Amino acid sequence: MANPKPYIDVQNLTKSFGAKVLFQDISFSIAEGQRVGLIAQNGTGKSTLLSILMGTEGKDSGEIIYRKDLRTGFLTQSPQFNPKDSVLEACFNHQGSEEKLLKAKQILTQLKITNLDQAMGELSGGQQKRVALANVLITEPDFIILDEPTNHLDLEMIEWLEGYLSRGNKTLLMVTHDRYFLDRVCNLIMELDNNTIYTYTGNYAYYLEKREQRMENARAEIQHANNLYRRELEWMRRQPQARGHKAKYREDAFYELEAKAKQRIEDRQIRLKSTNVYIGSKIFECQYVSKAWAPDKVMLKNFYYNFARFEKMGIVGNNGTGKSTFIKMLLGEVLPDEGRFDIGETVKFGYFSQEGMKIDEDKKVIDVVRDIADYINIGGGKQLTAAQFLQHFMFSPEEQHNYVYKLSGGEKRKLYLCTVLMRNPNFLVLDEPTNDLDIKTLQVLEEYLQDFPGCVIIVSHDRYFMDKVVDHLLVFKGGGEVQDFPGNYTQFRDWEQMQSQSTVNNTITTEKKEKSNYRNDQKRKMTYKEKQEFEQLEKDIAQLEQEQEAIEQALCSGTLSIEEITEKSKRLPLLKDELDEKSMRWLELSEL
Repeated sequence: MANPKPYIDVQNLTKSFGAKVLFQDISFSIAEGQRVGLIAQNGTGKSTLLSILMGTEGKDSGEIIYRKDLRTGFLTQSPQFNPKDSVLEACFNHQGSEEKLLKAKQILTQLKITNLDQAMGELSGGQQKRVALANVLITEPDFIILDEPTNHLDLEMIEWLEGYLSRGNKTLLMVTHDRYFLDRVCNLIMELDNNTIYTYTGNYAYYLEKREQRMENARAEIQHANNLYRRELEWMRRQPQARGHKAKYREDAFYELEAKAKQRIEDRQIRLKSTNVYIGSKIFECQYVSKAWAPDKVMLKNFYYNFARFEKMGIVGNNGTGKSTFIKMLLGEVLPDEGRFDIGETVKFGYFSQEGMKIDEDKKVIDVVRDIADYINIGGGKQLTAAQFLQHFMFSPEEQHNYVYKLSGGEKRKLYLCTVLMRNPNFLVLDEPTNDLDIKTLQVLEEYLQDFPGCVIIVSHDRYFMDKVVDHLLVFKGGGEVQDFPGNYTQFRDWEQMQSQSTVNNTITTEKKEKSNYRNDQKRKMTYKEKQEFEQLEKDIAQLEQEQEAIEQALCSGTLSIEEITEKSKRLPLLKDELDEKSMRWLELSEL
């Protein structure tokens, strides 16, 4: 049987901006049922590649072939709408069946857009992006391209979207820095690195493992080439007459070897540990603080908290529950209605805000940082120059001498982060620091914060990042309610699920007792037919679980053909749905 025809086939695609080559002669295809995550450093062309595939950006050369009659849906980072259109009009452009209208309302509700008659011009940028996301999902395209779909979503929305995109046989290509999202949704990872595309057939965890193997192999090849190069260089340096007349092939091979030997593979990053930070034992005390913007918009209600030395706290909660307001009150930018913040004398805040900072776009990157400090003291008699610090956060020497206006959005956010850290604060307050940062920068920042000898507060929807850095949570529930939880985000979610299951079990027990009392303790027994169904369900569930395990192992093996991957990727979500359905029925019958 022939391989299935791909939804999209990209052949020898090249794109440059001036002298900078983003990618050269890259080729890849995406087949039905493949959910692809695209990973690359900021400024290397992720969003440009998506824009080219969407037709909103031109290419230098190459071919992009979509399957005939393929219905596609695109989510851009900054969608544009007619500001006079209502939310529903923006979704349907005045058209849509009753069935689609119902689906639109369901999806918009999940994305916390409830006023469907509101004009688009009245919505925030984040709300507009959520309407754009809903628009893509409502139309049910064959192939979806998503640029940072989790930006502007709260944790509930992200987890809902994870489940939505994982169900059924959806085909998609997306750029996201949310590593749990990549892990749980994608079955194929494409990495854009060194102007080339590398493909890994598996989720994000599989990609990490196989990428390290690729880097080790590349390092070994370059080391081998260097050893040969030194020997061949001696031969090339001899007088031409001493080489002989039949050595043209050897000269050609030398230049190929030289190119290989001079390749640069990223070295394992040395962790940047700052020990030159002092903070006293008194940090801050939040003394019975209350804040409300309106009677129905209560942010905090008589809230008390005493922040400990060296604490690394995460703040989570849905949009609009008061997270950023709390931060701004701590920093003195917003005054509480009641109560006060008592802050220690040694505390020196470093604040990274969602809004960012205004940077002179006509300055060079290195000058922006040098305006703050020429070097940063990291303790132990050591210091890093501004250039060394920037290089640690992956601004190459060439990029450091670029003008700010040439940077991508993600690179500007990264530069802003460097300006905050270069001030050498002892208390970092980071409000959504992960938005628009690439995964490699996030890994460097995670290590920096893990080793940071001061205090940290992070407001973030990035669950992976929070799990890596924080050891304590404040959970903003809304209506002024704040829960204090001693653990990271995954531990909190596990605890929540245990609480929820406990509540369900208590409800079931209560209902069973009520039924038992009502029936004078004469519990209804299974009918003969139900017994047969129950026994068959046990067999079916066991078989389905075995099949599911076998498919998951096969998909992670890296040995399947594209045809086999497509077939198994299509089967897996259907299998999970069937397993869920049969398990629920088994539970119902087991209660009899």
